[in-house]
Amino acid sequence: MDRARERGGQGLNADSQPVRSLGVLGGTFDPVHHGHLRLAIECREVLGLSEVCLLPARLPNLRDEPGASASDRLAMLYAAVQGTALRVDDRELAGNGITYTVETLAALRREEPHTAICFILGQDAFNGLPRWHRWQELLGFAHLVVATRPGYAPPQDEALQDLLARAEVQEVDALKTRLSGHILMQSIPLLPISATDLRARVRAGRCLAALTPPAVAEYIEQHRLYR
Repeated sequence: MDRARERGGQGLNADSQPVRSLGVLGGTFDPVHHGHLRLAIECREVLGLSEVCLLPARLPNLRDEPGASASDRLAMLYAAVQGTALRVDDRELAGNGITYTVETLAALRREEPHTAICFILGQDAFNGLPRWHRWQELLGFAHLVVATRPGYAPPQDEALQDLLARAEVQEVDALKTRLSGHILMQSIPLLPISATDLRARVRAGRCLAALTPPAVAEYIEQHRLYR
């Protein structure tokens, strides 16, 4: 792990002052809802990021296959970000097979050699990081920003505990002193909305108002998704 990070850090000039900062929030967005959007906006504001992009996965490695097609999920995302400062990065929807976060972050790093990249994830996802493909290489390409929740259990995996002990920073400003390599545990208000619940509501014929943008609810109704 250390050797991988050192190689990444040297090649990326990780100790130089970044020109800009980019937040990346991945997920299946099946469907996208206000919880996703609010998390992205909160991170942009609290962390002072130049930009935040939503990164939909085509076929995630550790989750069930999405209920909506890639094209439908992408269309809903584009509808959801209208009028916000967020943007959509659809690179993982191209090609075939499973998509891996580490490969996406490596590609972003090649495109953004002077940008501090902040990969945003929830604490439950962070605790499961050792199950991710080549997870020990992630910090060579980006910072990890973990949105914490009161009362949520810390990681139990010893390797992840060791990584956190070595890479954790306490201040938001630390993310802008390097291009990658830090972990920030940041308390961010999270809306109690889940895509699983939205899909169940659709199947039950219930209203999605105030849970997802109106354009997304309309798209779901028009295309008869999640029935």
